[in-house]
Amino acid sequence: MTTNFDPEHAPVFERIDSYEEWKRDEGVKLHGGLYIKDLYTLELEYWPRKGVNGAVVYLDGDEETDEHVLEIGPGGKTNPERHMYNEVIYVLSGRGATSVWYDDTRKQTFEWAEGAYFSIPMNAWYQHFNGSGAEALRMVSVTTLPGMIRKFITPDFIWNNPYVFPDRLVADEGWASGSGAMHKGRIWETNFVPDAANMPMPGWGERGAGGTNIMLSLADNTVSSHISEFPVGTYKKAHKHGPGAHLLITGGTGFALVWKEDDMSDMVKADWQRGSLYLPTQDSDNEYFHQHFNSGATAARYINMSPVNSRKYAFKRGVNDPTKQAEIRAMVSIKEGGMQLEYEDESRRIHEIFEEELRKHGQECRMKNLVPWCTGVTGPENKKGALQAYG
Repeated sequence: MTTNFDPEHAPVFERIDSYEEWKRDEGVKLHGGLYIKDLYTLELEYWPRKGVNGAVVYLDGDEETDEHVLEIGPGGKTNPERHMYNEVIYVLSGRGATSVWYDDTRKQTFEWAEGAYFSIPMNAWYQHFNGSGAEALRMVSVTTLPGMIRKFITPDFIWNNPYVFPDRLVADEGWASGSGAMHKGRIWETNFVPDAANMPMPGWGERGAGGTNIMLSLADNTVSSHISEFPVGTYKKAHKHGPGAHLLITGGTGFALVWKEDDMSDMVKADWQRGSLYLPTQDSDNEYFHQHFNSGATAARYINMSPVNSRKYAFKRGVNDPTKQAEIRAMVSIKEGGMQLEYEDESRRIHEIFEEELRKHGQECRMKNLVPWCTGVTGPENKKGALQAYG
């Protein structure tokens, strides 16, 4: 036992990052950076834990979350797995099925295809299967693994914990039937979204440019996702917040602008397409403005794949106060204490960048009735609440 209490001659106290240690020891392909331009062509390698090819992505701005990409070969399957972290999953391509269970004599298996979106119940066993004997499939998930393993340190607690959450996976067949219930605020409560890339959504005029949106409460987990779409030749109002959002583009072509400084001197432009994934922040310690622009020939749609901040369960004090709810503050001008930058308050530089990109893509700006200095034509109005058709 040491009795030397002199800190000047003591060894350096080592700080350990349990998540970085896990990544180092996992034997999996790793990716990072500002964003992933194309998940469909992202380089993968064999991932022993999963039993298929895969990769772990840890983007700039990630803190308590990361992203996992899997490719299952023709007729293949993943290893059975359970874990003590949240995970939301989107099927990028292909068709197949997932079995989920707490009791292996009462497995539930549901089929899915490209565009499906779902969340595995906490610590339930699950296994993915490729339903095609000829083509590989890809899926991407966002997880709360980094935060959980940093809290509990021991990997065995994360992957070999026997606790069963009896209220998370009902025993009746049909847990993932795709049925659900709509609540005020455009909140769709369900366990399984069969086609998130095309599902109909109510209008969300408050966010600008005739966009549509639906908020998701999935699998009774503490996850909070939403889907948004906006028309050709338009862009959404800018707003700012900290980390947590993971935006997966499921349709369309466009770009995002991200900045923190008032003079926009640090602005980053991220071009996106179907299969792009980005975070609207560049680090985990600051709030950033970000804005989404559709410069392509079709409507642009994205999923905010957020596995944190449940809409159903309180995650901090005051969440029942509407003035503190992010989805409400995102519709309120920063001049009134919200998070949103109104069109008339944005820098003209933003609109100039948009019109230049439209010219490159042979498209016309449709923001004349929303942005005073627009040189294009009148476009959609900000109608609220109307249900939009598929496509």
